[in-house]
Amino acid sequence: MRQCAICAKSYLMGGTRKLLRGHYNPTNYSRKQPNLQWLTLTGKTGRVKACIKCIRKEKTKSAVK
Repeated sequence: MRQCAICAKSYLMGGTRKLLRGHYNPTNYSRKQPNLQWLTLTGKTGRVKACIKCIRKEKTKSAVK
């Protein structure tokens, strides 16, 4: 499963509802995937998959130091 290694963000299930003769018909369930990118953490070896929000936090943390 695709998941962020830092915050454990994963997919969300989402669907559409279509109005058909006065009743809603739930159709087209799909997964909304997070935007995961490879990230090399500072001070550690190897790479991890992280979401964009965590990558931005990591860059601001390293810029403040």
